[in-house]
Amino acid sequence: QVQLVESGGGLVQTGGSLTLSCAPSGSIFSINAMGWYRQAPGKQRELVAAFGISGGSPNYADSVKGRFTISRDNARNTVYLQMNNLKPEDTAVYYCNARIRQRLMSQSSQYWGQGTQVTVSS
Repeated sequence: QVQLVESGGGLVQTGGSLTLSCAPSGSIFSINAMGWYRQAPGKQRELVAAFGISGGSPNYADSVKGRFTISRDNARNTVYLQMNNLKPEDTAVYYCNARIRQRLMSQSSQYWGQGTQVTVSS
């Protein structure tokens, strides 16, 4: 069973930086619409940054524009989230999301990673 595997979370002080990465485990046919979401305690999961299913420029939440950058390495099926100038309100569990087609003749399905904790201390 394919899974999305995230890494890079941790504890950082206000103003610090972290880089998250996410890639599928196992063999796949294609991957698309890769992105990052986050969920803080007591809040709903929200979009942080993501590429659309047809590619093009990524979308960002207003709260992270100018501070976070999403990028991808198509050869490695990996998506990254570079987070700069982190603030305490960025503290959350960050989830990777993507649509994956496991085989040529299969349909694509949405997958979520297990989540990685990002904590920003004041």
